[in-house]
Amino acid sequence: MLNRILTRRQSASRLVALFSMMWLAACDPVGLTGGGAIDGPTIDPNAPVQVALLVPQGTGDAGDAVISRDLENAARLAIADLSGVTIDLKVYSTGSGPLQASTAAQTAVAEGAQIILGPLRAEQANAAGVAISGSGINILAFSNNPNIAGGNVFILGPTFRNTADRLVQYGVRNGVRSYMVVHSDDLAGTIGRDSIQAALQAGGGTLAGTQSYTLSQDSILSAAPRIAAATNGANADAVFLTANLGADLPLLATSLPENGLSPAATRYFGLTRWDTTAQTLALPGLQGGVFAIPDQGPYQVFESRFNNAYGNTPHPLAGLAYDGIAAVGALVAQGNSAALTRQALTQPQGFQGTAGIFRLLGDGTNQRGLAVATIQNNQVVILESAPRSFGGSGS
Repeated sequence: MLNRILTRRQSASRLVALFSMMWLAACDPVGLTGGGAIDGPTIDPNAPVQVALLVPQGTGDAGDAVISRDLENAARLAIADLSGVTIDLKVYSTGSGPLQASTAAQTAVAEGAQIILGPLRAEQANAAGVAISGSGINILAFSNNPNIAGGNVFILGPTFRNTADRLVQYGVRNGVRSYMVVHSDDLAGTIGRDSIQAALQAGGGTLAGTQSYTLSQDSILSAAPRIAAATNGANADAVFLTANLGADLPLLATSLPENGLSPAATRYFGLTRWDTTAQTLALPGLQGGVFAIPDQGPYQVFESRFNNAYGNTPHPLAGLAYDGIAAVGALVAQGNSAALTRQALTQPQGFQGTAGIFRLLGDGTNQRGLAVATIQNNQVVILESAPRSFGGSGS
């Protein structure tokens, strides 16, 4: 059974690897503190807005070329959708390292960029932010790594904390209060663990304990009895997994039930998406489990329009470029000369994007409207629809 799962997971590993690109290790993020720091340019909302798009061209990798192409095409599709706002888009290559990203960001600012979209990878986005930290120009990076967020860098990628908040709030409302957090000991796993713990503290849940494992087949299989025993021993209502489809999720979703952690008695919660392949939906540990997905209606519209315009299905990350342009366009359309400042970018009502509503938060991260889903009879069932507007102010 495990060998079959390992074979199946290879078909989904490409998608997971693409999203992993947004992580990578990063240096300490730069911050623009108060006390006179410039937090955005003054613009003429009736003139064309100068937007720089930083894409991973020049690496020699065919996959990066595809990502770059689709990010640019998505941005241009968003520009075409704007009404009453003109955007002058210039595209810059970031190559494969932080130095190239720094140079690209500096060049963009020197050539008049009033806001920057990208880069894709966390270490490059961090480097770009540092390079232009004194310019007063903000960056909407495509990363999902919260370690680089803050100051002049905002991240557009979906974050673990946002997903954890949504699922904990749903769980607590429905009587699932105590959670055993199970995570890999790599960067993504530890950030996921910390995100779940913060969400539990904020949402009224209880941390029953944490269990970790090294990201390898042998480690996961040897850790499964310990994880199951600890969860059952703590009488946890749920086990909250940071695992993803391309690596550890298939093994955990098979080995934990085999070691006595029954999904019928203990709910399985997931920090990553479980709906990407039919094989995933058949995993025993995920039956009746809870995970979050973006609002599928808006994304299907975007995907169809992109396909009609460019003749291919958009890269999974392409929508982030569309979202960045949509946010800029919505702000400039308000006729405010401070449309690209931090205060404007973090407006509480947020924006409409390719996967529903989203807003940028004061700490440089983002919040996205998510639906809560489960798996029943190997099919995805929506438990709660994604919200269509934000209630209250962002933090």
